[in-house]
Amino acid sequence: MKKKIIYRYLMLAYYLLCINGGCNNINERVYYDSFTTDISLSGKTLKTDSVMLRYPFRIEHKDSLAIIMDLHHPDFFYHAFTYPRFEPLFSFGKRGQAPEEILSAENFRLTDNGMWGLDANKHLLTKMSVGNIAQSTNEKETPLDKEIIRALDFALYNDSCFVIPDYSGKYRFHIIDRNGNIRSSHGKIPSRKHKKGNIALAQAWRSFIDYNPGNHTLAMVTQLGEVLEIYNLKDSTHIVKIGPHGEPEYNESGGMAIPSGIMGFSDVQVTDKYIYTVFHGRSFKEIAQQRQPVTDGGQYIYVFSLEGDPLYKYTLDHFIYGIDVNERTREIYAVDVNSNQPVVKYKLKH
Repeated sequence: MKKKIIYRYLMLAYYLLCINGGCNNINERVYYDSFTTDISLSGKTLKTDSVMLRYPFRIEHKDSLAIIMDLHHPDFFYHAFTYPRFEPLFSFGKRGQAPEEILSAENFRLTDNGMWGLDANKHLLTKMSVGNIAQSTNEKETPLDKEIIRALDFALYNDSCFVIPDYSGKYRFHIIDRNGNIRSSHGKIPSRKHKKGNIALAQAWRSFIDYNPGNHTLAMVTQLGEVLEIYNLKDSTHIVKIGPHGEPEYNESGGMAIPSGIMGFSDVQVTDKYIYTVFHGRSFKEIAQQRQPVTDGGQYIYVFSLEGDPLYKYTLDHFIYGIDVNERTREIYAVDVNSNQPVVKYKLKH
């Protein structure tokens, strides 16, 4: 108890010092061990019979259109549906090596007039025109700067730039322009165990990201361990939140990171009010010892405030990977890779 009181006074003193001294940045690292509210949720499975999805990884909607990204589909990476009924429309993003085909899909982002998709193997971002009719066309391909090491996620920053995580270990993320060039680089990996950044550390700290331009909030969640980082790209503040499983654990072999701890987060979405994340929390030992059929995904949705306060922990009746949050209708649509009917709808309770 005394330690907690002393810590609070130190943080208050530091905050007051920054106010009086005119600090621009308040970098804060806080450990959390529980959420304000625990809630169990049961979902409604939606029928998508005419589209056989193999490994649905991401889901997002814009107006009356929803897109699901499937990592292992034999022919197409993207599948369009009506929203919110999820009636199949068409598939696109053909798998292949031809000029307008895709070698690997990492993520996509819907815009007012189409979508952007990231192909890590081809090292480029592609803008596609997608409508509610059975067609899609590639409008622009943006090769990424050669200094960017195999980009595995991205977010839209504004009309002319993207945010892409850095995997060299030197920075945390880059701002790149629509020509793929690095405009600026920001942050450091906030590890206490490993002070020197390298590629292995960057691999272990691989993070999924999302950015909300309305509140200037960039959230990064680690695929291993349990770390949430929040950057305000307007005032440059940086908050680090570390959960009970701690920072990513790994062993280094041949300059590569071999995971040795837990599977952490698999998706994040920043809304106007909250930060929603999908959390797994299972050790690799536990995953390896599963009996067939193996269950993949996370059973928890963690909800944080925009300042990183742990607010709501949802325990689900499905194991999921990607989410799409609609705060207006108080609904979350999630994808379950273990089911032939992978789209599950949940009603928010907060």
